[in-house]
Amino acid sequence: MTTVTDLNQPTLRPAAPTGRRLSLPVLMLVIAGALALTSLVRIITGADGITNVSQMSTALQLAVPIGLAGLGGLWAERAGVVNIGLEGMLILGTWFGAWAGFQWGPWTGVLVGIIGGCLGGLLHAIVTVTFNVNHIVSGVAINILALGATRYLAPLAFEGHQGGSAKQSPAVESLGQFTVPGLSDWLRDLNDQGWFLISDLAGLLGGLVTNVSWLTLIAIALIPATWWILWRTAFGLRLRSCGENPVAAESLGVNVYKYKYLAVIISGGLAGLGGVFLSIVANPFYLEGQVSGRGYIGLAAMIFGNWMPGGLAIGAGLFGYTDSLNLRGGSENVHALLLLAALLLIIGAIWLAVRKKYVKAGITLVIGALVFAWYAGTNEVPNQVVSATPYVITLVVLALSAQRLRMPKADGMPYRKGQGK
Repeated sequence: MTTVTDLNQPTLRPAAPTGRRLSLPVLMLVIAGALALTSLVRIITGADGITNVSQMSTALQLAVPIGLAGLGGLWAERAGVVNIGLEGMLILGTWFGAWAGFQWGPWTGVLVGIIGGCLGGLLHAIVTVTFNVNHIVSGVAINILALGATRYLAPLAFEGHQGGSAKQSPAVESLGQFTVPGLSDWLRDLNDQGWFLISDLAGLLGGLVTNVSWLTLIAIALIPATWWILWRTAFGLRLRSCGENPVAAESLGVNVYKYKYLAVIISGGLAGLGGVFLSIVANPFYLEGQVSGRGYIGLAAMIFGNWMPGGLAIGAGLFGYTDSLNLRGGSENVHALLLLAALLLIIGAIWLAVRKKYVKAGITLVIGALVFAWYAGTNEVPNQVVSATPYVITLVVLALSAQRLRMPKADGMPYRKGQGK
């Protein structure tokens, strides 16, 4: 725990989470168990696509904007500001990034897209911190404003340029990508062998070293960077204190307004970077509607991760993976995952029974049996189910993880300077 003695670096001890947190070794065992179970399902069903290199590479690409949106939400909420406006800040990032990118190059587009997201964050900070407007109302208003503004500006900025239209920008030059030579081919060959667990692990690792954008690398690096800044620096300690007990922080000399403003602007910038990824990397152009609710899913990933960067990354990876099923062998792969879901539910029922929660165990077992019956009685699932899978997974994961969550104590609560006097 960081300990300091003066008013510029106050001693603050945010409350510890009330629920039990998984240690790193236990978490790694859980991940390994889930991967082993997935491998078993792959062998039983013959759905090799659920863990191949291409699937994992696509999942990583789809996870990045979700993870950046969630990371933006984490910065804001650790300072006590709920940021429902992540969707709008993503939209601003897509538009500003593509607008600057096709004119002055992709890296300029990245910078301008981040600035666009920061503008959304600044607006949210002014409304919520200075004028004390309800955070949810402000966030929804920003989402609507961003959608309306970009829809109005797109025809003015893009029509008349080659490839541009009222709903689409001209193409943006690629930022470039890299593949680790030798290692990528070796992992792909190992993945093609179809061995239990080893081939699945090779597919997972292969997706991390094959056709990776430089922006993906930056996004991954931001996760440990966020953890280090917020949990290992005096700046991070003061910022988190504003989300736990702003009155106590103010009494020790922390400028609460300043830290809330900084946190929400950084939040907007991270979401803007996620938007840039969508309009320059995932697609080389801005396209109206391309955000498609990723800001909300990013918020869900943050909650699933218990307001921690590592958990957020796992949540973003999970949602990115389910989203990737729409693009690669969706019906076959989702059908195979029904068996995985049934097995997980049965294991969960056994665990609940061991803990003597018999009613919950019985309900979980019945649901698991129904999912297994669905899998056994069909050969494929409708395309509508494939499209809805990421959103269903979002709701299910949040429901299952709700009991262990602990948000910052003052998250979303109104605060006025001097209110503790």
